[in-house]
Amino acid sequence: MSNFIIDNSDIIQKTDGLLEKLIVVKRTSKVSKGGRVFGFSALTVVGDKNGRFGIGRGKAKEVPFAIQKAMENARKNLVFIKLNGDTICHAIKDKFCSTKMIMLPASKGTGIIASFVMRSIFEALGVKNVFAKCFGSKNPNNIARCAMKCFLNMGKDVEARSARYSFLVKNK
Repeated sequence: MSNFIIDNSDIIQKTDGLLEKLIVVKRTSKVSKGGRVFGFSALTVVGDKNGRFGIGRGKAKEVPFAIQKAMENARKNLVFIKLNGDTICHAIKDKFCSTKMIMLPASKGTGIIASFVMRSIFEALGVKNVFAKCFGSKNPNNIARCAMKCFLNMGKDVEARSARYSFLVKNK
């Protein structure tokens, strides 16, 4: 099995105000009685650069169909993330399978300091200044799903912290 990392600049489409980016295409093979049967899987990200993004995966016997399925899947999985200007609200740390991730807000002018998978997600989301580091598995699917989990748990973490220490605030 081999991964085809395709330059994102040539496979960027804008439809319905959404930015579509292809992250990675993988070729898989199955050995049957008649020989090898090849299939392809694609991982894509879709976003509006204003806090909405989705991640999708598609599988097919040919590359264009796999990409099309992945884009449709990403559009179905759109979520809204609250941003703090052009960065994330606070530091986020989470884990998915054996991929651990930490995201830190950065000051203006820092840029996106992250891997190519995370960079595509941040660009689709509209984040311009952030620092992100992945530990453990570097599988693009796991990194993308870990990022989605981080963003979905971002608000819950703040709510849990405020509820946990609510007894310190005196009620009037």
